[in-house]
Amino acid sequence: MESDSTRSREKIIHFNEAAVKDHLGEMVRSTVEETLNQMLEAEADRLCNAEKYERTEARKDTRAGHYQRRLHTRAGEVSLNMPKLRKQTFETAIIERYRRRESSVEEALIEMYLAGVSVRRVEDITEALWGTKVSPGTISNLNKKVYTSIEAWRNQPITEAYPYVYLDRIVLKRSWAGEVTNVSVLVAIGVNQYGYRKVLGVVEGAKEDKAGWSGFLRHLKKRGLKGIRLFISDACMGLVESLGEFYPEARWQRCTVHFYRNVFRVVPSKKMPLVSAMLKAIHAAEDLQAARDKAKAVIQKLKSMKLTKAAETLEAGMEETLTYYRFPQKHWWRIRTNNALERIMREIRRRTRVVGAFPDGHSALMLCAARLRHIAGSSWGQKRYLNMDLLKDQELEEQMETLTA
Repeated sequence: MESDSTRSREKIIHFNEAAVKDHLGEMVRSTVEETLNQMLEAEADRLCNAEKYERTEARKDTRAGHYQRRLHTRAGEVSLNMPKLRKQTFETAIIERYRRRESSVEEALIEMYLAGVSVRRVEDITEALWGTKVSPGTISNLNKKVYTSIEAWRNQPITEAYPYVYLDRIVLKRSWAGEVTNVSVLVAIGVNQYGYRKVLGVVEGAKEDKAGWSGFLRHLKKRGLKGIRLFISDACMGLVESLGEFYPEARWQRCTVHFYRNVFRVVPSKKMPLVSAMLKAIHAAEDLQAARDKAKAVIQKLKSMKLTKAAETLEAGMEETLTYYRFPQKHWWRIRTNNALERIMREIRRRTRVVGAFPDGHSALMLCAARLRHIAGSSWGQKRYLNMDLLKDQELEEQMETLTA
């Protein structure tokens, strides 16, 4: 005699889960297709100012049949019956939304590739997200497309004055003749006369030397960079000499943070906290003369602590870190370091780390430029960074002093 549990199991209905999912997916796809086609018909009625087959004096146009168009949606591929009109071109908000979606797909593909995702992985991701696998040829064409737009962005004219300009470089790896070598990407951002930041330039520099920086500054000047009062950067080899050639009227501020690191290299780790406090005290002085007096005292203190090399490093480079005292006090904390650009460079390093070694310097440049262009178009460039009226007021005071002297 069969048990009750056995009979209960026989009554259980077993569903084919895959078949159910397929059926539901087809229902959704059909619903989406039907809804979109109804929307297209409604838009055609609006353009004609009359419903299909309706006879009215207010009618502006008549139908001329349909043509088929395929559209990829999250529910799957649907077939659209695109109305044709006799007098006017049928334009629909649905197709415009499709174009925007198509553009967003392209941007996503480019972003994935530039971020270092392999072509095979991009194919798998696109198939998972949109149900369509994008071919390597499509990705290659998209790369050519974005490279063209990036080049146009990199070389656009600079039409405003930029009193403050920050310079830095990032070193990436590239494959060259079977070996991995370094490639530098040089970057410049500026604060314009209204106090807003903008990415001014990015170029490939094979070496961090005078020729590389001279080429970069020549590139910026040719595009129209002008009105510079202060450059802020690390003491990069060849940079200061190049600044003097291309912008002799501008001053140079050596980044205090980078300078501290140079001093720390010749300081024992146990004494770094004390030396750090001493250095910060110099740049916390109320004016330029007070900072110089404090620097002299710190140099003597370091010598008494037997930190001769640290004292020599401080003495040799301290004056280069005090230039910011010649500018408005409320600007000091933003112009005495290169932090404004360092934060951006960290973001670029994060995005390039997944790549490892680039196939060539141009690929490295394109990825950096693409990321910089994205940052430039974000809220980063829409927030006022400094009140530049303070600098204008100071310049007027200096001019008046010169006239009355």
